Amino acid sequence: MAEQGKPELFELNNGTMRVTITNYGATITSLFVPDKQGNLDDVVLGFDTLEPYLKGAAPYFGTIVGRVANRIKGGKFTLNGVEYTLPLNKPPNSLHGGNKGFDKVVWNVTDRKDGENPSITFTYHSHDGEEGYPGDVIVTATYTLTSSTTMKLEMEAVPKNKATPINLAQHTYWNLAGHSSGNILENVVQIWANHFTPVDENTVPTGEIVPVKGTPFDFTTEKKIATSIHEVGLGYDNNYVLDCGEEKSGLKHAAKVKDPSSSRVLNLWTNAPGMQFYTGNYVNGVVGKGGAVYGKHAGLCLETQGFPNAINQPNFPSIVVNPTEKYNHTMLFEFSVE
Repeated sequence: MAEQGKPELFELNNGTMRVTITNYGATITSLFVPDKQGNLDDVVLGFDTLEPYLKGAAPYFGTIVGRVANRIKGGKFTLNGVEYTLPLNKPPNSLHGGNKGFDKVVWNVTDRKDGENPSITFTYHSHDGEEGYPGDVIVTATYTLTSSTTMKLEMEAVPKNKATPINLAQHTYWNLAGHSSGNILENVVQIWANHFTPVDENTVPTGEIVPVKGTPFDFTTEKKIATSIHEVGLGYDNNYVLDCGEEKSGLKHAAKVKDPSSSRVLNLWTNAPGMQFYTGNYVNGVVGKGGAVYGKHAGLCLETQGFPNAINQPNFPSIVVNPTEKYNHTMLFEFSVE
């Protein structure tokens, strides 16, 4: 099937923050927010042009991943008595929707607004059998600058004819000091999760839900990433159970990240049950914007999501969406200085 549109870049600008997004993967390519002096820096990893994204040079920088984010064990699941087989694009598992997930397709721009609260809406029609998944699904993603330093992302998906797993995630790599400023190990992080889901040797959850207390995975109070990262192998790459954050407007407080050098703070709110906290462990010499070289831990990801491999774990919250239902996943990114 031919793509409907061509990959392009679009800008949302409210005079204080400025975000560039492409319809290729509904991907954030840059995001400028002020520091304590009012200086703007681009705080997301990415590329200056679309070409590296199209060539697959980015490890999911800034994209929306789906139809199912994260890993599905063995690339297999059974739904309503039918077994489905998915591409093993991260052997021995299927990762982030397969070989050509939602991050590698051109979405249609279906709405654009300028003004005080600029927004852009992307729509993608995922077909039955695409990357092995059942049923047609219409997916929409709307990015809105809801205040001077706040961005909202609303993701929706409606299955047309068959029940299907749906789990979308926004995969931006954040570096609040600026994308080219080095690693994020000095960042201070808080995650509103009393539990996490430990993983096996292939980074798939074992099915257990374990307290973070007394482990290096505990971010229930503010903690520098560098403090315990050496105790967790290559770095953090784990799903947290968002079970203790305060709520506002139907969203839970998921995470807070603070960069001491710029005083920039990011607070993330979501209605998703989990969040993958990932410290860019596999980033290795990627040449990004302005010739900056991104190494290990050059950015961190806060991927709110359904739990990884939930389709094969009956004790995890279900990610199956039926044709009569609508999948809804909202993220609110609040920037400030402290």
